[in-house]
Amino acid sequence: TMSVWDDLDLLLDSPSSITVNSNTKGTVKDKKDFKVEEDVSALRKAIEGLGTTETTLIEVLTQRSNNQRQLIAKAYEKATGRTLVADLEGDTHGDFEDLLVALVTPPDVFDCQEVIRAIKGAGTTESTLTEIFASRSNRQIKGLSEAYLAETGRSVIHDLQSEVSGDYGKALLILAEGKRDESTSADAAKAKAEAKELYNAGEKKWGTDEAKFIDILCHRSVPQLRQTLVEYKSMSKKTLQESIESEMSGNLQKLLVAVVKCVKNVPAYFAEKLFKAMKGAGTTESILTRILVSRSEIDLSDIKAEYKKLFGSSLYSQLESEVSGSYGDALKSLCGQED
Repeated sequence: TMSVWDDLDLLLDSPSSITVNSNTKGTVKDKKDFKVEEDVSALRKAIEGLGTTETTLIEVLTQRSNNQRQLIAKAYEKATGRTLVADLEGDTHGDFEDLLVALVTPPDVFDCQEVIRAIKGAGTTESTLTEIFASRSNRQIKGLSEAYLAETGRSVIHDLQSEVSGDYGKALLILAEGKRDESTSADAAKAKAEAKELYNAGEKKWGTDEAKFIDILCHRSVPQLRQTLVEYKSMSKKTLQESIESEMSGNLQKLLVAVVKCVKNVPAYFAEKLFKAMKGAGTTESILTRILVSRSEIDLSDIKAEYKKLFGSSLYSQLESEVSGSYGDALKSLCGQED
């Protein structure tokens, strides 16, 4: 699967889904003839009746946009005096419950809750923090941070500071500030100079100057970094990703590789994460839920295309063989069959 990460020629012209937040590449869009009252009464019947009708829950909640789901949740509470989330939690369980609750949660709040889960309890789930902060735009990180403050009364930066340390912590905190340069043009001379700085800080040096990698990779714009990746490869004969992989280890290596992958191709980054979540014995459902829900209105169509390119089978068929029951049906409904 390395080839997708090494083909730098196509890189400079391709759009970036870290900075473009249009819903043209999502699989879930606003439902055309949306009638909130009809949806609320269908949900009530499904939840209040004898035994919950899972298919109705799936049909309504996976086939509406998040904005529409927020309207449904408001109307549901007005009609019943109960929150939709509480009723879903009372009536469904396990991964299916987690998925439905995620769907009716505003995206910023869902990101915030995933961060809270990652730093709660014994040990921190760095892989979740890495995924979220490497792949989100400044706007999304700002939304997450506001939701975090509202939910906990503390800043996300404050809580991360006590959870992550060392060079990994430094890099993550820079990303969590959500201040990545967002200019759309690249300065070729600067890219050349910084590629050389990175080369001197890693490949060429005995021991690695991590601070230099962290500073450049966590601050520069996507177009700028793409140009730097191209310059680096022509200078080093190795890609920057390969250099990071050979020079560094542990969580810092994983984070900087994730940053480089997202600079190149966010959908391919997520396709690979989905593949790994299903590979081998057992499936990591929480990762499937987080990615399919959080990317469903951003770039899930692109993720499906990259998945097919990288792994030769469709994401839909892979879900079909890996997840079952109502949970599987809901994930497949979000994913949608081949376009």
